[in-house]
Amino acid sequence: MGGRGQLGRSLVERLGARGTAPARDALDLAQPASVAQAVRASGASVVFNAAAYNAVDAAESDPGAAFAVNATGALHLARACAEAGALLVHVSTDYVFDGSDQAPIPEERCPRPLGVYGASKLAGEALVAASGAAHLIVRTSGVFALGGSRDKGGSFVERILARARSGQPLRVVDDQVFAPTYAPDLAAALLALVEAGAHGLVHVTNSGSCSWHELALAALRVAHVDAPVTPISARDLGAPARRPAYSVLDGARARALGLPALRPWPEALQAMLAPSR
Repeated sequence: MGGRGQLGRSLVERLGARGTAPARDALDLAQPASVAQAVRASGASVVFNAAAYNAVDAAESDPGAAFAVNATGALHLARACAEAGALLVHVSTDYVFDGSDQAPIPEERCPRPLGVYGASKLAGEALVAASGAAHLIVRTSGVFALGGSRDKGGSFVERILARARSGQPLRVVDDQVFAPTYAPDLAAALLALVEAGAHGLVHVTNSGSCSWHELALAALRVAHVDAPVTPISARDLGAPARRPAYSVLDGARARALGLPALRPWPEALQAMLAPSR
């Protein structure tokens, strides 16, 4: 599910003839019958849920929409997978944490989301885990790739480059630290975890960490775009939703399952932008 997004497309490309992705208008996560029919028709033994309501700021004023997709929709999908005997691989987020940590966050840390988006994703995790379906919940962070969300105008990297090339001023938050994660790398890791028989909760991100400001500077440098980027605080930005100041995830469980650490995020950024140079 979510086959048209950054991660969904990467999964479809990796799976090739082994995988299918229902069109957005062919599946309504709010309708359990529609979800159950789609899972049965696919005949899949593994279902990847890459669908999400990820408009973090909009969720603050429209929590119903966020919970409908990220929580209730995830439950409908989990129940359908339980009935079909399929493994559900459910993708979640670092925004389930409050940012108070100062070192990479292990899976056993108690979540405490700061906003509606994080709360809806945490609710989805809980509902999937309690559904009776065989499941693998994978938290990740800052997913980027070419062809990002059309509703957002592309991935963060794409938006930064587009604004810089059009001469628009760039003001980017420098007091939120996370681990940018390249969608194709994440897709490969999800498949590797499935092949390793992983279940439960796992953190997966590219190696290293940075602020959004550092990511913006790196993207401009790799793309050979010369533009100033003014660092600002989250308070200066004044976004409706609070974000964690530190949300770097520890991938110890994935490593224990034999998954090698994903390459450093600057290498992944280079891989994304090199073809366009």
